[in-house]
Amino acid sequence: MGVDDARPARAAASLARVVELALADAGLSLAQYRLLAYLSRGSSAASPAARDLSTSRPSVTALVDGVVAKGLVQRFPDPDDRRRITLVLTPPGFDVLDRADAAAIARLAAVASYLPPADAERALEGLPLWTDAVRAEAAAQSAVAPGSRS
Repeated sequence: MGVDDARPARAAASLARVVELALADAGLSLAQYRLLAYLSRGSSAASPAARDLSTSRPSVTALVDGVVAKGLVQRFPDPDDRRRITLVLTPPGFDVLDRADAAAIARLAAVASYLPPADAERALEGLPLWTDAVRAEAAAQSAVAPGSRS
């Protein structure tokens, strides 16, 4: 792989750091932000959250402990299965997520402002396509029967 071939991966790593710094100003880690964004789409048990966030169940448990301590997420026991806990984003969690979104967007826009205007617009508009691709990949992988993956 040539140096030019690595540019997308390196750009993604650079952008991750830009977003990470913006989120720190909002009081969140990148992992916490991803969890809050995930839960903003609806409540979830820890196991599906771990799968959809591409992390382990123990990692999600530790992550949840942190956001619960901050009052951003609540745990609710499942009345039908005491072992199952449902995670729900709280109103303060939605507020923090909104502030984190605004901080990340502002930081990305500030960095993009160093590009010509048309390129900056294309760069920012293209980012959500990666979320679509990641979700499509996760859906395709979850459709594969367990044990049939290589």
